[in-house]
Amino acid sequence: MHTGSDGGLHATATERRVDDLLEQMTLAEKAAQLGSVNAEKLLHDDGTLDEDAVDEHLSEGIGHLTRIGGEGSLPPREAAERTNELQTYLREETRLGIPATPHEECLSGYMGPEGTTFPQMIGMASTWSPDLLESVTGTIREQLEAIGTAHALSPVLDVARDLRWGRVEETFGEDSYLVAAMACGYVGGLQGDGDGISATLKHFVGHSAGEGGKNRSSVNIGRRELRETHMFPFEAAIRTADAESVMNAYHDIDGIPCASDEWLLTDVLRGEWGFDGTVVSDYYSVEFLRSEHGVAADEQEAGVAAVEAGIDVELPYTDCYGEHLVDAVEAGVLSEATLDESVRRVLRMKAEKGLLDDSTVDPEAAAEPFGTDEARDLTTRAAQESMTLLKNEDDLLPLVGDDTDSVAVVGPKADDAQELMGDYAYPAHYPEEEVEFEATTPLDALTARGDEYGFDVLHEQGCTTTGPETDGFDAAADAASDADVALAFVGARSAVDFSDSDKERVNMPSVATSGEGCDVVDLGLPGVQEELVHRLDETDTPVVVVVISGKPHSIESVAESVPAVVQAWLPGERGGEGVASVLFGEHNPGGHLPVSIPRSVGQLPVHYNRKPNTANEEYVYTESDPLYPFGHGLSYTEFEYGDLTLSTEELPPAGTVTATVTVENTGDRAGHDVVQLYAHAENPDQARPVQELVGFERVHLDAGETTQVSFTVAADQLAYHDRDMNLAVEEGPYEFRTGHSAADITSTASVTVTETKEVPSNGRTYFSETDVTTLE
Repeated sequence: MHTGSDGGLHATATERRVDDLLEQMTLAEKAAQLGSVNAEKLLHDDGTLDEDAVDEHLSEGIGHLTRIGGEGSLPPREAAERTNELQTYLREETRLGIPATPHEECLSGYMGPEGTTFPQMIGMASTWSPDLLESVTGTIREQLEAIGTAHALSPVLDVARDLRWGRVEETFGEDSYLVAAMACGYVGGLQGDGDGISATLKHFVGHSAGEGGKNRSSVNIGRRELRETHMFPFEAAIRTADAESVMNAYHDIDGIPCASDEWLLTDVLRGEWGFDGTVVSDYYSVEFLRSEHGVAADEQEAGVAAVEAGIDVELPYTDCYGEHLVDAVEAGVLSEATLDESVRRVLRMKAEKGLLDDSTVDPEAAAEPFGTDEARDLTTRAAQESMTLLKNEDDLLPLVGDDTDSVAVVGPKADDAQELMGDYAYPAHYPEEEVEFEATTPLDALTARGDEYGFDVLHEQGCTTTGPETDGFDAAADAASDADVALAFVGARSAVDFSDSDKERVNMPSVATSGEGCDVVDLGLPGVQEELVHRLDETDTPVVVVVISGKPHSIESVAESVPAVVQAWLPGERGGEGVASVLFGEHNPGGHLPVSIPRSVGQLPVHYNRKPNTANEEYVYTESDPLYPFGHGLSYTEFEYGDLTLSTEELPPAGTVTATVTVENTGDRAGHDVVQLYAHAENPDQARPVQELVGFERVHLDAGETTQVSFTVAADQLAYHDRDMNLAVEEGPYEFRTGHSAADITSTASVTVTETKEVPSNGRTYFSETDVTTLE
């Protein structure tokens, strides 16, 4: 809800307006506000409105319009025109004239024609820059607003620790603090000062922890882990960023489906955290209460269970709400007061978004925010800053253009623009359709560098992403032998699979092994890509492996054999430019891993903040440590840290401590570094993680420059849930650690919390405050 000097008056006026509308509504009109309808049901194949369908679905009003532009495959102007026509119908042809809330998907950019595609979120997390992400989502907001959208189904706050899960790429990684910080940046850019696009936090909650790493499988974790790991980002984004919407998760937790969990969606979300926005269902999740979970006998029972639990709007279309809720109220199965509460929240959001005043946009201006130089520059910058240098033996990188005569560009990810996109990018979401879009592949960018610097580019695909064929190995090896350096572009293809279609194409080159519905049991490079890299490495030419994938692949044998590895993730439409600029030193890589990269899938879980027994116990044939640790990232320069100092040795449970460290760029070029601060409870009364991230700051230093980074940490950031499940700060010794990664700690300092104290439910501190001072 909007705030400010007149916030109270505005809120009162809004509530009066909502009450007036609610009082006039029939039961059918109320139920309609909790439903939705998608583009497929409203549009003809040519993109025009199906007037009979409009009458059928909108005559009583509607809550949401589902992806008119994206699902309708409409260019910006047409998307704005269709949305205007639907809003005009609702305003002029329905009894109360209440417009709808149009929503779209926008995880890595508006998921529709001409939307700018930024790096997938695992790549944005590698920037460790909430500010950069806020700029990205500010651009997304402008494009969504131009086509009449008011609500977006992003960001993803799932904490990703089972890397078999296909949707890891959509997340901000394995650490709840980093996830929360990046999520707040995402929400801030999308919602603006409250007059922007409503952000939807998803998937509430624990969606990433399904059994077997499967997308919708059951979750069985303790309430302490549920709250401290999986709920924390949601709570932080609601309390500190005022996120306006939440989406439930598909799965059950200990037998209770999230879509029917009143404790989760009402008691915690609204009661404990004070959330007053709307809860929208993940697509089809209400109906899944019947068809997948089996806890509802029919659509009416599913709808009643969901709305009573706290789901306000059923998406993507009305299936179990609508007339089923009307019948339930009339039969005495559902209280009308329960219905009214959800309708009130839906109407309040429409009022706050300005939809009740003017729900149309200017179609003539709809295309203006699309394809701009500013958007192009920003997605290039985001791609560059997401690049993470994992290995650089003998300083092979950066390449020197003037000293290079020829470069071999090899691998299935080198020259396929769709291979740069995450699963919720428009081109990747519709892999079976011919989708026109502009993108710069690595081959495009490297060819341009060849023209600029005067070297030859020798391109051979070598193999496909998942196919078994090795016929192209010889040509790829020959190209490598004839070149000064071989660049191998490998990884997994990302898409969304809602059916068995991919499983029927397992021998085709385009099978997706990353993305929603694309869960795996093997984290190695799919197909024969690893064999291709080894074949290239048998030549006398040095090989640089560039991993373009949403998966943190277990690439131990590859990483051991080649001199350089770059993790490029899924870098978006300007990803090729980002890769080339890093390879040739035009941009100094500053990305750091938001996940731990395992040596093999059998190591899982391998996240950095495991409890001591899990972290320290070894396997028979491999160690417990990951191949590359959380927070790891190299640079073309060197950063040296001074000793960590604390402002006090004794910390009251309601006090703060300032941790300070100096960082010096001792190399000969400017670069970015991510300063990381961890905390460790030295003698807790329960098993606690070996360490936990409590602060970070991305800094840029010129060669020879020194900066001082200070983190002000509140004592309650050290709190955890005690044996009675109360959040409390426990007295005793704690150690703060600073370093280049979770495994590369450079300095430590200790502090003692002076007494044990519960943390007030509305007085918690979620993030450390940072201060950066350049030293002379």
